[in-house]
Order: sequence, then C-alpha cells, then structure tokens
Amino acid sequence: MVPDQRIRERPAASAEWLRAARAARALSLVTLVWLGVESGLGLAAGLAAHSVALIGWGLAALVEAAASLIVVWRFTGARTLSPSAETTARRAVAVSFWLLAPYLVLHVAYDLDAGHRAEPNLLGIVVTSLSLAGMPALGLAKRRLGARLASPSTSGEGTQNLICAATAACVLAGLWLGTLGWWWVDPLVAVALAAVAVREGRRAWRGHACCH
Repeated sequence: MVPDQRIRERPAASAEWLRAARAARALSLVTLVWLGVESGLGLAAGLAAHSVALIGWGLAALVEAAASLIVVWRFTGARTLSPSAETTARRAVAVSFWLLAPYLVLHVAYDLDAGHRAEPNLLGIVVTSLSLAGMPALGLAKRRLGARLASPSTSGEGTQNLICAATAACVLAGLWLGTLGWWWVDPLVAVALAAVAVREGRRAWRGHACCH
C-alpha cells in the first residue's frame, strides 16, 4: 500500500478524531514556545562552549519549531479534514529533517580544522537537561496522536522531539567526556544526528513516520 493511500484511509472525522486533531495542534503550539526559548539558549551556550553538538542541538530546535508550525497549519481550518493537506504537511516535515544535516557536517569539518574543543558551561547543561526532561513526553504524545489521526506529519514532529531529547542526552555525555579528553565524542554526536535526520526525513517523505 503506497503512503498516499494510507493517508486517504485515515479514520473518519468523528468527534474523537477531531478532539485528537485539536490536541495535536495545541501540543504543537506549546512546543513552538518551548523551542523558541530552547533554541536561543542552546545556541548561546554552544557558541560559548565551542560545542558542535550543542550548536547543532540548538539549530535542531529551530527545525523542530518549523515542524511544529507545519502541524499547526495542517490542523487549522478546512485543512483539518483535507488528505491533500496531510500529504503537503508530511513532505514539509520531511524537508525540515533534511535542513539540519548539511549544516552539521560542515560545522564539524570547520571546527575540527580550527581545532575547537567543546567545553562544559552551566547554561548548556541547564538547557539540555530541561530538554531531556520534557521532550520525551511531548514526542511520545504526538506519536500516539499521529497514529490515531493517521497523520505522518504529526508522528514525524513527535520523532523530532524524541531526537531532540536523545541528542540532549548525548550532548551532556559529550561535554562530560570532553573533560576526560574524549573530545571526539562531541563531533561524533553531531554527525550521528545528521545521519538520523536524513533517515527520518526519508521515512516521513514516504509516509512511514506513524508506523516507525
């Protein structure tokens, strides 16, 4: 069964389905506010610490914000019941995954060439810890809603939230390991994030996000 056929076969627009759609939109609005603050603080901390992974994590927050905005668009007005709007939204979410990967790889190459090494700082530790605490709950809730709505765009946004939480954990580990001389962990995390973003973008484009 091709992805577009799965989307056309979404559940009927019952009262329960519409409540789930409103919940998806509300969670995306909450996430937009969260990520705006998170991205600004993460970028500031990453630049101060010369951390590729932390900077990449801050930029990932901007990409996630774009995905949240797409889901808000998807479930607003007449688009809520439009299969074509879901197709557009899931492809836009896929593109949002792909926006991050080239930057991460180029930034790793630049920092390695310049000899930059990540250094822990209090702001970076606080911001990533907050993300690690809150993003899993948002991501899992959106993936459940995506399955109920047959909405790969919603599931894809949830996956981005989970990637954000996993990356926050890796960034924290990388900063700590950097103090032990394992400086290579930080750029390795950034490259791994780029690979994950490419893979998840491909899955979202094909409409597989809600099944993954």
